[in-house]
Formats: sequence, C-alpha cells, structure tokens
Amino acid sequence: MFWLSFALVSMPFYAASEKTKIHFSEKDIKIDTSTIVIHKLPVDFKKKYTDKEFVYEFKSAQKNAWDRFKEWLASVFNNIFNFTDSKASIHFVEVMLKIIAFLIVIFVIYLITKSILNKEGQWIFGKNSDKKIIDYSDIEKNIHIVDFKKLVQTTIQNGENRLCIRYYYLWVLKSMATKNIIEWDIEKTNSDYLYEINNQELKNSFSYLSYLYNYIWYGEFDLDEATFEKAKFAFEKTLKHIGNE
Repeated sequence: MFWLSFALVSMPFYAASEKTKIHFSEKDIKIDTSTIVIHKLPVDFKKKYTDKEFVYEFKSAQKNAWDRFKEWLASVFNNIFNFTDSKASIHFVEVMLKIIAFLIVIFVIYLITKSILNKEGQWIFGKNSDKKIIDYSDIEKNIHIVDFKKLVQTTIQNGENRLCIRYYYLWVLKSMATKNIIEWDIEKTNSDYLYEINNQELKNSFSYLSYLYNYIWYGEFDLDEATFEKAKFAFEKTLKHIGNE
C-alpha cells in the first residue's frame, strides 16, 4: 500500500521533468576562434627576483676560521675590559685589527723605501759604484760611507788626476776620523784638523798633503804625470801610516 501511494505521488514530478528536459546538438556548441598569443618568459627572468626582498628562506652565515679567531680575541678582551655586550667586544677587536693592519702597511712601505734608498746610496757611494759623475757636496756630507778606494781607481782609469787628488784628500780625512784622530765636520778647515792631530809625524804629513791638495785642486794649471805620481805616493804613504795607528 505504501509503495502504491509513493508511486502515485512521484508520477507528477517525473512527468514534469520529462516535459522540461532540453536536448543539445553539436550545432549548439560554440567554438572559440580567437587567436591565442603565447608569451614566453625571458631566459634571465630569474635575475629580477634575486634581491633580498624575494628571499623567503634565510640561512645563517657559516663562520670561517677568521671569524672564530675574532670571536676568540673578543672573548679574551671581554674578560679583561668587561664590555657591556659581545657586540662591543667584537667591534673593539675589528677596530684594533684594522689599526694593526694599517701599521703593518706603513712599516712595509718604510722598509721598501729604506731598501730603495740604501740601494741607490750604494750605486753612488758603495763598492759596486760604476757612476762617474758624483756631486762633490754629497760626498763630503756622507764621507763615512763613501768608498774612496773605488773612486780613486775610477778617476785614475778615466785620467781625472786632479779629481783623484781630491778623493785622496777626503780619504785621508775619513781615515783619521775613523781612528778618532780628528772629529769630522764639514764646516772645519784644514787648519782645524791640523790642530786636532797630536802625532807630530802625522801632523807634518797632513800639513804637506794639505799643501798638495790646495795646490793641485784649486790651482788653474794642467797636472803633469810626474807631479801626480809624487802626490799619489805621498797620500798612499800617509793612508798606510794612519792604518797602522
């Protein structure tokens, strides 16, 4: 009985749905004929998104040996000076290391400059000097480092006998200053040096050499070979005498 009643009630609804059913055919389907434009991404498009604004995963920087060394120094100085926090001690270490690096650079520059100057000094005054033209005033100012033996040999080879006698005379002054017989001063005269010499034999020799030097160096005449050899012998004899003092 129940099923009969249910069938009678459902029949109107089913009949209505059959009447309202819509049938579609293939002609009713609309086809999209519009042109499709394909947009390709540039090859390097990822470079536009490498800024920190597009980084969503942050990785902590790995500490290297240098960072660990700075942290160790910071902890040492923190124990000594009791900084307020670790950042202050790290900052102190970084400033200190920069100052040390700056001082090292300055020191290296100083050593390089000193080495260059010393090398140039040897070119002018040293034993390896092959330089012919030398400023006389520079020689007198640096009499203790001048290699007069080399200069004398060079001037003799070049036939510069008058200049050779000058070098011989300065060589004698250097030798006496080295032996503390005189006190070298560029402002002193030959008479001043003569007064300082206590050994009478050396004083007489130096007086004669001073005469030869003034006569040959300041004299306006050609120095003949005989006079040069005589003066050369006198200077070398005195130099030998000073060496035995």
